[in-house]
Amino acid sequence: MKILKQIYRISLRECGILMKTPIYGFCMVVFPLLVFFFFTSLMNEGVPEDIPIGVVDMDNSSTSRSLIRKLDAFQTSKVVAHYNNFNDARQAIQQGKIYAFLYIPKGTAEGMLSSKQPKVSFYYNAVTMVAGSMTFRDLKTITTLGSAAVGQAKMSAIGKTEKEIRTFLQPIVVDLHMINNPWSNYNVYLSTTIAPGVLMILIFLITAYSIGTELKFNRSKEWLAMADNNIYVAMLGKMLPQTLIFLTIFYLFEFYIFHTLGFPHQGGTISILLLGLLSVLACQGFGIFAFGLMPSLRMSMSICSLWAVLGISASGATYPIFAMNPMITALAQLFPLRHYYMFYQICVFNGYPFADAYPNIMALCFFAIMPIFTLWNTRKAMLEYIYIP
Repeated sequence: MKILKQIYRISLRECGILMKTPIYGFCMVVFPLLVFFFFTSLMNEGVPEDIPIGVVDMDNSSTSRSLIRKLDAFQTSKVVAHYNNFNDARQAIQQGKIYAFLYIPKGTAEGMLSSKQPKVSFYYNAVTMVAGSMTFRDLKTITTLGSAAVGQAKMSAIGKTEKEIRTFLQPIVVDLHMINNPWSNYNVYLSTTIAPGVLMILIFLITAYSIGTELKFNRSKEWLAMADNNIYVAMLGKMLPQTLIFLTIFYLFEFYIFHTLGFPHQGGTISILLLGLLSVLACQGFGIFAFGLMPSLRMSMSICSLWAVLGISASGATYPIFAMNPMITALAQLFPLRHYYMFYQICVFNGYPFADAYPNIMALCFFAIMPIFTLWNTRKAMLEYIYIP
């Protein structure tokens, strides 16, 4: 009962600090909400449409003009300019006016009709990964359709039926299904990882900052005295209000994306709630661990920011981990965001049982209990260290 009263009084003290310090309100509530709405609205169309591309048509035949019209009819590509030569189109890509261009050399139609295999080139900018992959797909499709159209005309001229022509041109029909995301909505893939990744950065930093300011503003001994110098009770009382606030923000985000925006979530409510709880506790645990490892406000926040930013790159959401260097693949397991992403895509997105994500659940739990290895050093710092700016 005494411990519960101590936790309660320390939590009230922490609530007073949070309300009197504007940076907490901004970093814990205002900025996360802005980030959530920014990223989800940034890709609200799901896939980019009308990506600007150019054309260099040196052939100027009915066949080349037909290819250009078909290319412009694609949803993701839009022909915005025609260039007189290759160099003009190349400069347009370098200046960012277009993302790709199709080069049709002179004699293309004649070569196609005489089966001489003319070369049609396309160039695209892959620096922007999504736009590059989209334009590559459209340009490759349109060049394939061009050769198929010529083949269809020639086979029709020799008396082949439509079914025979279709079988010859496309002997295997691909039936493509995107699991749980038939709309190819990139918002579903990216916002569900990038936005929580930013929130995790803030949890790391706020956790280390709130502990470090106890030492900076000479409140550390008063804080520990309220818990009879029991660092576990003192830390629990201090982190409880922050945990509740971060959990509320995290659950608001999940409610917004899964209920309001209708993102697929085959795993159901329990997996969503567990994902939010483990993610917040794991980030707070690492923040407390980082301060105990390096009991300095500046150094602990530097460690947390570095770890959080590297976690976004090593999460596997934008580039698969298995395709990275084996050393990076191993190090990726040291970042909470990696395990958040794996838990999300296994249990929430695909609806597989928790057993399939058991290693990731255990990893998040381990991050949450990491402070037990360094809390003794935090207690020593609070009682003995003098803050040096």
